[in-house]
Amino acid sequence: MAKILVTDDEESYRYAYSRFLAAAGHAATAAADLPEALALMEGEAFDLILTDICLPGGSGVEIVKATRSRTAACPVIMITGYPEVETTREAFQLGAYDFICKPVSEKDLLNAVRKGLAHKELLDEKAAWQANLEAIFRSDPDGLISVDPDLRVVAVNEAAGEICGLRRDVVGKPFAALAGKCNGRCLEMVRTTVLTGEAVYAERLVCQGGAAVPRVVAVATAPLRRTDSTKAGAILIVTDQTRIAQLEQDLNEVRQLDRLVGESDGMKRVFSLVETLAGVATTVLITGETGTGKGVVAEALHFGGPRGEKPLVKVDCAAFPDELLESELFGHAKGAFTGATTSRTGRFELADQGTIFLDEIGDITPRTQLRLLRVLQEKQFERLGDSRPIAVDVRIVAATNRKLRELVRAGRFRQDLYYRLNVVEIAMPPLRARRGDIPLLVDHFIKRLRRKLDREAVAVSDEVMAIFMQHDWPGNVRELKHALEHGLLLAENGLITPAALPRHLRPESPTPAACGSRDTIVRALEKSGWNKAKAARLLSMSRQTIYRKMREFGILREGEDI
Repeated sequence: MAKILVTDDEESYRYAYSRFLAAAGHAATAAADLPEALALMEGEAFDLILTDICLPGGSGVEIVKATRSRTAACPVIMITGYPEVETTREAFQLGAYDFICKPVSEKDLLNAVRKGLAHKELLDEKAAWQANLEAIFRSDPDGLISVDPDLRVVAVNEAAGEICGLRRDVVGKPFAALAGKCNGRCLEMVRTTVLTGEAVYAERLVCQGGAAVPRVVAVATAPLRRTDSTKAGAILIVTDQTRIAQLEQDLNEVRQLDRLVGESDGMKRVFSLVETLAGVATTVLITGETGTGKGVVAEALHFGGPRGEKPLVKVDCAAFPDELLESELFGHAKGAFTGATTSRTGRFELADQGTIFLDEIGDITPRTQLRLLRVLQEKQFERLGDSRPIAVDVRIVAATNRKLRELVRAGRFRQDLYYRLNVVEIAMPPLRARRGDIPLLVDHFIKRLRRKLDREAVAVSDEVMAIFMQHDWPGNVRELKHALEHGLLLAENGLITPAALPRHLRPESPTPAACGSRDTIVRALEKSGWNKAKAARLLSMSRQTIYRKMREFGILREGEDI
Protein backbone atom coordinates (compact mmCIF):
# COMPACT_ATOMS: atom_id res chain seq x y z
CA MET A 1 0.00 0.00 0.00
CA ALA A 2 1.34 3.41 -1.02
CA LYS A 3 0.56 6.77 0.57
CA ILE A 4 -0.60 9.11 -2.18
CA LEU A 5 -1.48 12.82 -2.04
CA VAL A 6 -4.28 13.92 -4.37
CA THR A 7 -4.56 17.67 -5.04
CA ASP A 8 -7.38 19.17 -7.13
CA ASP A 9 -9.70 22.12 -6.66
CA GLU A 10 -12.74 20.15 -7.83
CA GLU A 11 -14.23 17.90 -5.17
CA SER A 12 -15.61 15.42 -7.73
CA TYR A 13 -12.14 14.77 -9.11
CA ARG A 14 -10.66 14.41 -5.62
CA TYR A 15 -13.37 11.91 -4.72
CA ALA A 16 -12.97 9.89 -7.93
CA TYR A 17 -9.18 9.73 -7.75
CA SER A 18 -9.29 8.74 -4.07
CA ARG A 19 -11.84 6.00 -4.78
CA PHE A 20 -9.76 4.59 -7.67
CA LEU A 21 -6.67 4.51 -5.45
CA ALA A 22 -8.46 2.94 -2.48
CA ALA A 23 -9.83 0.18 -4.72
CA ALA A 24 -6.23 -0.57 -5.76
CA GLY A 25 -5.16 -0.85 -2.10
CA HIS A 26 -3.54 2.57 -1.67
CA ALA A 27 -4.11 5.19 1.03
CA ALA A 28 -5.16 8.52 -0.50
CA THR A 29 -5.08 11.92 1.21
CA ALA A 30 -6.84 14.81 -0.54
CA ALA A 31 -6.05 18.55 -0.68
CA ALA A 32 -8.23 21.25 -2.28
CA ASP A 33 -5.59 23.94 -2.91
CA LEU A 34 -1.85 24.63 -2.94
CA PRO A 35 -1.51 25.86 0.68
CA GLU A 36 -3.34 22.78 1.99
CA ALA A 37 -1.17 20.45 -0.14
CA LEU A 38 2.05 22.11 1.04
CA ALA A 39 0.90 21.87 4.67
CA LEU A 40 0.20 18.14 4.28
CA MET A 41 3.60 17.60 2.62
CA GLU A 42 5.25 19.38 5.53
CA GLY A 43 3.79 16.99 8.08
CA GLU A 44 3.78 13.67 6.23
CA ALA A 45 5.95 11.73 3.76
CA PHE A 46 4.11 10.59 0.61
CA ASP A 47 5.16 7.91 -1.86
CA LEU A 48 3.57 9.68 -4.84
CA ILE A 49 1.68 12.89 -5.59
CA LEU A 50 -1.17 13.48 -8.06
CA THR A 51 -1.83 17.19 -8.66
CA ASP A 52 -3.69 19.42 -11.01
CA ILE A 53 -1.58 22.12 -12.61
CA CYS A 54 -4.09 24.89 -11.95
CA LEU A 55 -4.79 25.21 -8.24
CA PRO A 56 -6.26 27.86 -5.98
CA GLY A 57 -3.43 29.72 -4.33
CA GLY A 58 -0.83 28.84 -6.96
CA SER A 59 0.31 26.27 -9.48
CA GLY A 60 0.93 22.55 -9.26
CA VAL A 61 4.46 23.37 -10.43
CA GLU A 62 5.04 24.74 -6.91
CA ILE A 63 4.35 21.23 -5.57
CA VAL A 64 7.06 19.86 -7.89
CA LYS A 65 9.48 22.46 -6.54
CA ALA A 66 8.54 21.65 -2.93
CA THR A 67 8.96 17.92 -3.56
CA ARG A 68 12.41 18.36 -5.06
CA SER A 69 13.54 20.43 -2.06
CA ARG A 70 12.42 17.67 0.35
CA THR A 71 13.24 14.40 -1.38
CA ALA A 72 14.06 13.13 -4.86
CA ALA A 73 12.20 9.87 -4.25
CA CYS A 74 8.57 11.11 -4.51
CA PRO A 75 7.33 11.13 -8.12
CA VAL A 76 4.84 13.87 -9.05
CA ILE A 77 2.20 13.16 -11.76
CA MET A 78 0.64 16.33 -13.21
CA ILE A 79 -3.05 16.34 -14.24
CA THR A 80 -4.41 19.06 -16.53
CA GLY A 81 -7.36 19.71 -18.75
CA TYR A 82 -5.56 22.41 -20.73
CA PRO A 83 -1.90 21.47 -21.26
CA GLU A 84 0.36 24.40 -22.08
CA VAL A 85 3.75 23.87 -23.65
CA GLU A 86 5.63 26.29 -21.39
CA THR A 87 4.04 24.98 -18.20
CA THR A 88 4.67 21.41 -19.25
CA ARG A 89 8.30 22.12 -20.09
CA GLU A 90 8.86 23.90 -16.78
CA ALA A 91 7.28 21.06 -14.82
CA PHE A 92 9.45 18.44 -16.52
CA GLN A 93 12.56 20.57 -16.07
CA LEU A 94 11.82 20.77 -12.34
CA GLY A 95 11.44 17.00 -12.14
CA ALA A 96 7.79 16.07 -12.71
CA TYR A 97 7.50 12.37 -13.47
CA ASP A 98 4.50 12.26 -15.84
CA PHE A 99 1.42 14.09 -17.24
CA ILE A 100 -2.20 12.90 -17.53
CA CYS A 101 -4.84 14.80 -19.45
CA LYS A 102 -8.41 15.15 -18.20
CA PRO A 103 -10.78 13.44 -18.28
CA VAL A 104 -8.84 10.70 -16.46
CA SER A 105 -10.06 7.11 -16.55
CA GLU A 106 -9.46 4.70 -13.70
CA LYS A 107 -7.25 2.58 -15.98
CA ASP A 108 -5.07 5.51 -17.05
CA LEU A 109 -4.75 6.77 -13.49
CA LEU A 110 -3.75 3.42 -11.97
CA ASN A 111 -1.39 2.69 -14.86
CA ALA A 112 0.41 6.00 -14.29
CA VAL A 113 0.46 5.40 -10.52
CA ARG A 114 1.89 1.90 -10.97
CA LYS A 115 4.72 3.23 -13.17
CA GLY A 116 5.36 6.11 -10.77
CA LEU A 117 5.62 3.81 -7.76
CA ALA A 118 7.97 1.48 -9.67
CA HIS A 119 10.11 4.51 -10.45
CA LYS A 120 10.07 5.47 -6.76
CA GLU A 121 11.21 1.96 -5.81
CA LEU A 122 14.22 2.36 -8.10
CA LEU A 123 14.94 5.78 -6.62
CA ASP A 124 14.71 4.38 -3.07
CA GLU A 125 17.03 1.51 -3.96
CA LYS A 126 19.51 3.92 -5.51
CA ALA A 127 19.34 6.15 -2.44
CA ALA A 128 19.94 3.16 -0.16
CA TRP A 129 22.98 2.08 -2.17
CA GLN A 130 24.23 5.66 -2.13
CA ALA A 131 23.79 5.89 1.64
CA ASN A 132 25.59 2.58 2.15
CA LEU A 133 28.47 3.64 -0.08
CA GLU A 134 28.74 6.97 1.72
CA ALA A 135 28.75 5.18 5.09
CA ILE A 136 31.49 2.83 3.89
CA PHE A 137 33.41 5.79 2.46
CA ARG A 138 33.17 7.71 5.73
CA SER A 139 33.98 4.82 8.07
CA ASP A 140 36.70 3.06 6.07
CA PRO A 141 39.92 3.00 8.15
CA ASP A 142 41.89 3.54 4.95
CA GLY A 143 42.19 7.05 3.59
CA LEU A 144 40.04 7.55 0.47
CA ILE A 145 40.40 10.52 -1.89
CA SER A 146 38.36 10.65 -5.12
CA VAL A 147 39.14 12.94 -8.04
CA ASP A 148 37.30 13.82 -11.25
CA PRO A 149 38.76 13.46 -14.78
CA ASP A 150 40.30 16.94 -14.40
CA LEU A 151 42.15 15.77 -11.26
CA ARG A 152 40.09 17.92 -8.91
CA VAL A 153 39.25 16.54 -5.48
CA VAL A 154 35.66 15.31 -5.27
CA ALA A 155 35.58 13.75 -1.80
CA VAL A 156 37.89 13.03 1.15
CA ASN A 157 36.97 10.69 3.98
CA GLU A 158 37.84 11.21 7.65
CA ALA A 159 40.70 8.69 7.60
CA ALA A 160 42.38 10.50 4.70
CA GLY A 161 42.04 13.74 6.62
CA GLU A 162 43.84 12.21 9.59
CA ILE A 163 46.51 10.28 7.69
CA CYS A 164 47.28 12.92 5.08
CA GLY A 165 46.53 16.00 7.15
CA LEU A 166 43.76 17.24 4.83
CA ARG A 167 40.79 19.47 5.65
CA ARG A 168 37.34 19.38 4.08
CA ASP A 169 38.01 22.61 2.21
CA VAL A 170 40.29 20.71 -0.19
CA VAL A 171 37.20 19.47 -2.04
CA GLY A 172 37.09 21.19 -5.43
CA LYS A 173 40.80 22.01 -5.42
CA PRO A 174 43.35 20.50 -7.83
CA PHE A 175 44.84 17.29 -6.45
CA ALA A 176 48.27 18.61 -7.45
CA ALA A 177 47.99 21.13 -4.61
CA LEU A 178 47.96 18.24 -2.10
CA ALA A 179 50.73 16.13 -3.57
CA GLY A 180 53.78 17.79 -2.02
CA LYS A 181 53.56 15.73 1.15
CA CYS A 182 54.55 12.50 -0.63
CA ASN A 183 57.06 13.92 -3.12
CA GLY A 184 54.49 13.89 -5.91
CA ARG A 185 54.25 10.10 -6.12
CA CYS A 186 50.51 10.05 -5.31
CA LEU A 187 49.84 12.63 -8.02
CA GLU A 188 51.76 10.54 -10.52
CA MET A 189 49.74 7.44 -9.65
CA VAL A 190 46.38 9.26 -9.79
CA ARG A 191 47.24 10.88 -13.12
CA THR A 192 48.26 7.51 -14.59
CA THR A 193 44.97 5.91 -13.53
CA VAL A 194 42.85 8.78 -14.91
CA LEU A 195 44.67 8.74 -18.25
CA THR A 196 44.90 4.97 -18.77
CA GLY A 197 41.90 3.70 -16.81
CA GLU A 198 44.22 1.16 -15.15
CA ALA A 199 44.74 0.59 -11.43
CA VAL A 200 48.15 1.29 -9.91
CA TYR A 201 48.82 -1.12 -7.09
CA ALA A 202 50.07 -0.47 -3.59
CA GLU A 203 53.44 1.12 -3.07
CA ARG A 204 54.93 2.04 0.32
CA LEU A 205 55.76 5.70 0.77
CA VAL A 206 56.83 8.04 3.55
CA CYS A 207 54.13 10.69 4.01
CA GLN A 208 54.62 13.88 6.00
CA GLY A 209 50.84 14.20 6.35
CA GLY A 210 49.41 16.03 9.30
CA ALA A 211 51.47 14.32 12.01
CA ALA A 212 54.66 15.64 13.55
CA VAL A 213 56.34 12.30 12.80
CA PRO A 214 56.19 11.11 9.15
CA ARG A 215 53.94 8.12 8.51
CA VAL A 216 54.65 5.07 6.40
CA VAL A 217 51.71 4.47 4.06
CA ALA A 218 50.81 2.06 1.28
CA VAL A 219 48.99 3.71 -1.62
CA ALA A 220 47.01 2.38 -4.56
CA THR A 221 44.69 3.89 -7.16
CA ALA A 222 41.64 2.56 -8.99
CA PRO A 223 39.59 4.01 -11.88
CA LEU A 224 36.04 5.34 -11.41
CA ARG A 225 33.51 4.92 -14.24
CA ARG A 226 29.98 6.12 -14.91
CA THR A 227 27.11 3.82 -15.85
CA ASP A 228 27.86 4.40 -19.53
CA SER A 229 31.49 3.26 -18.92
CA THR A 230 32.95 6.71 -19.52
CA LYS A 231 35.73 7.83 -17.20
CA ALA A 232 34.60 9.49 -14.00
CA GLY A 233 38.03 9.97 -12.42
CA ALA A 234 39.96 7.88 -9.91
CA ILE A 235 40.16 7.04 -6.23
CA LEU A 236 43.34 7.01 -4.16
CA ILE A 237 43.50 4.50 -1.29
CA VAL A 238 45.96 5.30 1.51
CA THR A 239 46.69 2.64 4.17
CA ASP A 240 48.62 3.68 7.27
CA GLN A 241 51.35 1.06 7.77
CA THR A 242 53.43 2.98 10.29
CA ARG A 243 52.83 0.40 13.01
CA ILE A 244 53.66 -2.48 10.66
CA ALA A 245 56.84 -0.72 9.52
CA GLN A 246 57.80 -0.17 13.16
CA LEU A 247 57.26 -3.85 13.97
CA GLU A 248 59.37 -4.79 10.95
CA GLN A 249 62.09 -2.46 12.15
CA ASP A 250 61.91 -3.92 15.65
CA LEU A 251 62.18 -7.43 14.18
CA ASN A 252 65.19 -6.38 12.14
CA GLU A 253 66.77 -4.98 15.28
CA VAL A 254 66.19 -8.30 17.05
CA ARG A 255 67.98 -10.00 14.18
CA GLN A 256 70.99 -7.67 14.32
CA LEU A 257 74.12 -8.16 16.38
CA ASP A 258 74.22 -4.43 17.21
CA ARG A 259 71.69 -5.02 20.01
CA LEU A 260 74.79 -6.19 21.89
CA VAL A 261 76.44 -2.92 22.90
CA GLY A 262 79.94 -2.42 24.26
CA GLU A 263 83.58 -1.82 23.50
CA SER A 264 85.10 -3.49 26.54
CA ASP A 265 87.40 -6.49 26.17
CA GLY A 266 84.76 -8.78 27.68
CA MET A 267 82.14 -7.72 25.11
CA LYS A 268 84.62 -7.96 22.25
CA ARG A 269 85.12 -11.63 23.18
CA VAL A 270 81.33 -12.11 23.16
CA PHE A 271 81.03 -10.47 19.71
CA SER A 272 83.76 -12.68 18.32
CA LEU A 273 82.19 -15.87 19.63
CA VAL A 274 78.71 -14.96 18.41
CA GLU A 275 79.97 -14.21 14.90
CA THR A 276 81.89 -17.50 14.87
CA LEU A 277 79.06 -19.67 16.25
CA ALA A 278 76.04 -18.15 14.48
CA GLY A 279 76.67 -20.09 11.31
CA VAL A 280 77.13 -23.53 12.93
CA ALA A 281 74.66 -25.82 14.68
CA THR A 282 76.77 -26.58 17.75
CA THR A 283 75.25 -26.43 21.24
CA VAL A 284 76.14 -23.27 23.17
CA LEU A 285 76.02 -22.54 26.90
CA ILE A 286 75.64 -18.86 27.83
CA THR A 287 76.62 -18.04 31.40
CA GLY A 288 76.41 -14.87 33.41
CA GLU A 289 74.49 -13.03 36.09
CA THR A 290 70.84 -12.14 35.73
CA GLY A 291 70.29 -9.21 33.41
CA THR A 292 73.59 -9.41 31.51
CA GLY A 293 71.92 -10.05 28.13
CA LYS A 294 72.02 -13.81 27.75
CA GLY A 295 68.71 -13.80 25.88
CA VAL A 296 70.00 -11.18 23.43
CA VAL A 297 73.01 -13.39 22.69
CA ALA A 298 70.72 -16.37 22.07
CA GLU A 299 68.70 -14.30 19.57
CA ALA A 300 71.89 -13.15 17.85
CA LEU A 301 73.09 -16.76 17.51
CA HIS A 302 69.76 -17.83 15.99
CA PHE A 303 68.96 -14.91 13.68
CA GLY A 304 72.56 -14.48 12.57
CA GLY A 305 72.77 -17.99 11.12
CA PRO A 306 71.09 -20.21 8.52
CA ARG A 307 68.27 -21.09 10.95
CA GLY A 308 67.23 -17.44 11.24
CA GLU A 309 64.06 -17.92 9.15
CA LYS A 310 63.00 -20.92 11.25
CA PRO A 311 61.43 -20.85 14.75
CA LEU A 312 63.26 -19.59 17.82
CA VAL A 313 61.43 -21.18 20.77
CA LYS A 314 62.22 -19.89 24.24
CA VAL A 315 61.63 -21.82 27.47
CA ASP A 316 62.14 -20.36 30.96
CA CYS A 317 62.93 -23.60 32.76
CA ALA A 318 62.62 -21.98 36.18
CA ALA A 319 59.02 -20.91 35.48
CA PHE A 320 57.57 -24.46 35.43
CA PRO A 321 57.36 -27.14 38.11
CA ASP A 322 59.03 -30.38 37.10
CA GLU A 323 55.86 -32.25 36.07
CA LEU A 324 54.76 -29.38 33.81
CA LEU A 325 58.21 -28.65 32.38
CA GLU A 326 58.42 -32.11 30.80
CA SER A 327 55.05 -31.54 29.13
CA GLU A 328 56.20 -28.10 27.92
CA LEU A 329 59.42 -29.46 26.46
CA PHE A 330 58.26 -32.76 24.98
CA GLY A 331 54.46 -32.52 24.78
CA HIS A 332 51.96 -35.12 25.95
CA ALA A 333 49.36 -37.50 24.58
CA LYS A 334 45.69 -37.30 25.45
CA GLY A 335 45.10 -38.99 28.82
CA ALA A 336 48.80 -38.99 29.77
CA PHE A 337 47.89 -37.54 33.18
CA THR A 338 44.91 -36.12 35.01
CA GLY A 339 43.64 -33.10 33.11
CA ALA A 340 45.30 -34.04 29.79
CA THR A 341 42.07 -33.92 27.79
CA THR A 342 43.85 -33.29 24.48
CA SER A 343 47.26 -33.99 22.97
CA ARG A 344 49.84 -31.23 23.11
CA THR A 345 52.85 -30.43 20.94
CA GLY A 346 56.02 -29.76 22.94
CA ARG A 347 58.52 -26.93 22.51
CA PHE A 348 61.17 -29.23 20.99
CA GLU A 349 58.75 -30.25 18.26
CA LEU A 350 57.76 -26.62 17.65
CA ALA A 351 61.44 -25.69 17.28
CA ASP A 352 62.15 -28.30 14.58
CA GLN A 353 64.64 -26.92 12.00
CA GLY A 354 65.21 -23.94 14.29
CA THR A 355 66.61 -23.20 17.75
CA ILE A 356 65.35 -23.88 21.26
CA PHE A 357 66.63 -21.54 23.97
CA LEU A 358 66.59 -23.18 27.40
CA ASP A 359 66.93 -20.34 29.89
CA GLU A 360 67.83 -21.04 33.54
CA ILE A 361 68.93 -24.57 32.65
CA GLY A 362 70.59 -24.92 36.06
CA ASP A 363 67.18 -25.11 37.76
CA ILE A 364 65.88 -28.30 36.10
CA THR A 365 65.46 -31.47 38.18
CA PRO A 366 67.48 -34.70 37.70
CA ARG A 367 64.48 -36.36 36.00
CA THR A 368 64.28 -33.62 33.35
CA GLN A 369 68.08 -33.59 33.06
CA LEU A 370 67.99 -37.26 32.06
CA ARG A 371 65.31 -36.75 29.40
CA LEU A 372 67.15 -33.73 28.02
CA LEU A 373 70.39 -35.74 27.84
CA ARG A 374 68.66 -38.39 25.75
CA VAL A 375 67.37 -35.75 23.32
CA LEU A 376 70.90 -34.39 22.93
CA GLN A 377 72.30 -37.87 22.33
CA GLU A 378 69.59 -39.40 20.14
CA LYS A 379 67.99 -36.32 18.48
CA GLN A 380 64.56 -37.74 19.26
CA PHE A 381 62.10 -37.99 22.16
CA GLU A 382 58.66 -39.32 23.13
CA ARG A 383 55.68 -37.32 24.27
CA LEU A 384 54.46 -38.07 27.77
CA GLY A 385 52.07 -41.02 27.57
CA ASP A 386 53.20 -41.99 24.06
CA SER A 387 55.95 -44.47 23.14
CA ARG A 388 56.36 -43.35 19.54
CA PRO A 389 59.70 -41.54 18.99
CA ILE A 390 59.66 -38.08 17.35
CA ALA A 391 62.83 -37.06 15.53
CA VAL A 392 63.77 -33.37 15.48
CA ASP A 393 66.56 -31.23 14.10
CA VAL A 394 66.96 -28.57 16.77
CA ARG A 395 69.90 -26.42 17.79
CA ILE A 396 70.11 -26.08 21.56
CA VAL A 397 71.25 -22.87 23.22
CA ALA A 398 71.14 -22.96 27.02
CA ALA A 399 71.71 -20.24 29.58
CA THR A 400 72.16 -20.08 33.33
CA ASN A 401 73.11 -17.67 36.08
CA ARG A 402 74.12 -20.63 38.25
CA LYS A 403 77.66 -22.01 38.54
CA LEU A 404 77.09 -25.38 36.86
CA ARG A 405 80.54 -26.76 37.75
CA GLU A 406 79.74 -26.32 41.44
CA LEU A 407 76.34 -27.96 40.93
CA VAL A 408 78.08 -30.90 39.22
CA ARG A 409 80.53 -31.28 42.13
CA ALA A 410 77.62 -31.15 44.55
CA GLY A 411 75.83 -33.90 42.61
CA ARG A 412 72.88 -31.67 41.70
CA PHE A 413 73.56 -31.49 37.96
CA ARG A 414 74.54 -34.39 35.72
CA GLN A 415 78.15 -34.21 34.61
CA ASP A 416 77.42 -35.85 31.24
CA LEU A 417 74.65 -33.32 30.51
CA TYR A 418 76.94 -30.47 31.54
CA TYR A 419 79.55 -31.49 28.99
CA ARG A 420 76.89 -31.99 26.34
CA LEU A 421 75.60 -28.47 26.92
CA ASN A 422 78.97 -26.79 27.39
CA VAL A 423 80.41 -27.52 23.93
CA VAL A 424 81.19 -23.81 23.71
CA GLU A 425 80.64 -21.35 26.56
CA ILE A 426 79.89 -17.65 26.11
CA ALA A 427 80.50 -15.88 29.41
CA MET A 428 78.61 -12.58 29.74
CA PRO A 429 80.54 -10.06 31.86
CA PRO A 430 78.59 -8.22 34.59
CA LEU A 431 78.00 -4.51 34.00
CA ARG A 432 80.20 -3.51 36.96
CA ALA A 433 83.13 -5.20 35.16
CA ARG A 434 82.64 -3.05 32.05
CA ARG A 435 81.72 0.39 33.34
CA GLY A 436 83.24 1.98 30.26
CA ASP A 437 80.31 0.58 28.25
CA ILE A 438 77.70 2.40 30.38
CA PRO A 439 77.61 5.64 28.28
CA LEU A 440 77.21 3.54 25.11
CA LEU A 441 74.39 1.55 26.69
CA VAL A 442 72.69 4.74 27.90
CA ASP A 443 72.69 6.20 24.38
CA HIS A 444 71.46 2.89 22.93
CA PHE A 445 68.57 2.49 25.37
CA ILE A 446 67.48 6.13 25.20
CA LYS A 447 67.12 5.90 21.41
CA ARG A 448 65.02 2.74 21.68
CA LEU A 449 62.93 3.94 24.63
CA ARG A 450 62.17 7.29 23.01
CA ARG A 451 60.60 5.47 20.09
CA LYS A 452 58.82 2.95 22.31
CA LEU A 453 57.39 5.61 24.65
CA ASP A 454 56.91 8.27 21.95
CA ARG A 455 59.06 10.84 23.75
CA GLU A 456 60.92 13.84 22.41
CA ALA A 457 64.74 14.12 22.62
CA VAL A 458 65.95 13.30 26.13
CA ALA A 459 69.43 13.27 27.66
CA VAL A 460 70.82 12.33 31.05
CA SER A 461 72.34 14.95 33.31
CA ASP A 462 75.97 14.81 34.37
CA GLU A 463 74.81 13.95 37.89
CA VAL A 464 72.84 10.96 36.61
CA MET A 465 75.77 9.71 34.53
CA ALA A 466 77.99 9.98 37.59
CA ILE A 467 75.48 7.93 39.58
CA PHE A 468 75.39 5.31 36.83
CA MET A 469 79.19 5.07 36.71
CA GLN A 470 79.41 4.56 40.49
CA HIS A 471 76.52 2.11 40.94
CA ASP A 472 77.36 -1.60 41.23
CA TRP A 473 74.37 -2.70 39.06
CA PRO A 474 73.37 -5.98 40.69
CA GLY A 475 70.65 -6.25 38.03
CA ASN A 476 73.19 -5.51 35.29
CA VAL A 477 72.08 -4.23 31.86
CA ARG A 478 68.41 -4.98 32.55
CA GLU A 479 68.52 -2.80 35.67
CA LEU A 480 70.12 0.03 33.67
CA LYS A 481 67.43 -0.19 31.00
CA HIS A 482 64.63 -0.11 33.58
CA ALA A 483 66.26 2.85 35.36
CA LEU A 484 66.40 4.79 32.08
CA GLU A 485 62.78 3.93 31.26
CA HIS A 486 61.75 5.20 34.72
CA GLY A 487 63.80 8.36 34.18
CA LEU A 488 62.46 8.93 30.68
CA LEU A 489 58.87 8.83 31.93
CA LEU A 490 59.59 11.38 34.68
CA ALA A 491 62.08 13.58 32.82
CA GLU A 492 61.36 17.30 32.71
CA ASN A 493 62.48 19.70 29.98
CA GLY A 494 64.23 16.91 28.09
CA LEU A 495 66.65 16.04 30.89
CA ILE A 496 66.79 12.99 33.19
CA THR A 497 67.88 14.26 36.60
CA PRO A 498 68.53 12.31 39.83
CA ALA A 499 64.98 13.12 40.96
CA ALA A 500 63.61 11.14 37.99
CA LEU A 501 65.55 7.96 38.84
CA PRO A 502 64.17 4.99 40.81
CA ARG A 503 64.40 5.55 44.55
CA HIS A 504 67.31 3.15 45.12
CA LEU A 505 69.48 5.11 42.68
CA ARG A 506 68.80 8.56 44.08
CA PRO A 507 71.61 10.06 46.19
CA GLU A 508 70.99 10.64 49.86
CA SER A 509 68.93 13.82 50.09
CA PRO A 510 70.27 16.50 52.45
CA THR A 511 68.12 17.45 55.44
CA PRO A 512 65.70 20.36 54.93
CA ALA A 513 67.89 22.54 57.14
CA ALA A 514 70.98 21.70 55.13
CA CYS A 515 69.14 22.30 51.87
CA GLY A 516 68.22 25.77 53.02
CA SER A 517 71.64 26.83 54.24
CA ARG A 518 73.59 29.53 52.45
CA ASP A 519 76.63 27.32 51.78
CA THR A 520 74.49 24.50 50.35
CA ILE A 521 72.69 26.86 47.96
CA VAL A 522 75.97 28.47 46.81
CA ARG A 523 77.51 25.02 46.16
CA ALA A 524 74.46 23.95 44.15
CA LEU A 525 74.56 27.16 42.08
CA GLU A 526 78.27 26.77 41.40
CA LYS A 527 77.78 23.10 40.47
CA SER A 528 74.97 24.01 38.04
CA GLY A 529 76.83 26.93 36.47
CA TRP A 530 74.46 29.34 38.26
CA ASN A 531 71.48 27.83 36.49
CA LYS A 532 68.77 28.44 39.11
CA ALA A 533 66.33 25.82 37.78
CA LYS A 534 69.04 23.15 37.70
CA ALA A 535 70.29 24.11 41.17
CA ALA A 536 66.73 23.91 42.50
CA ARG A 537 66.39 20.37 41.14
CA LEU A 538 69.67 19.38 42.79
CA LEU A 539 68.31 20.67 46.10
CA SER A 540 64.84 19.15 45.54
CA MET A 541 63.18 22.56 45.87
CA SER A 542 61.14 24.77 43.55
CA ARG A 543 62.61 27.66 41.59
CA GLN A 544 60.49 30.07 43.62
CA THR A 545 62.07 28.73 46.81
CA ILE A 546 65.65 29.07 45.57
CA TYR A 547 64.99 32.65 44.40
CA ARG A 548 63.52 33.44 47.84
CA LYS A 549 66.54 31.88 49.59
CA MET A 550 68.95 33.81 47.37
CA ARG A 551 67.23 37.07 48.27
CA GLU A 552 67.17 36.07 51.94
CA PHE A 553 70.92 35.33 52.05
CA GLY A 554 71.91 38.04 49.59
CA ILE A 555 73.47 35.51 47.21
CA LEU A 556 74.49 37.24 43.99
CA ARG A 557 76.76 36.31 41.13
CA GLU A 558 79.10 39.09 40.11
CA GLY A 559 77.35 41.38 37.64
CA GLU A 560 73.98 39.66 38.17
CA ASP A 561 70.77 40.77 39.78
CA ILE A 562 68.18 38.40 41.29
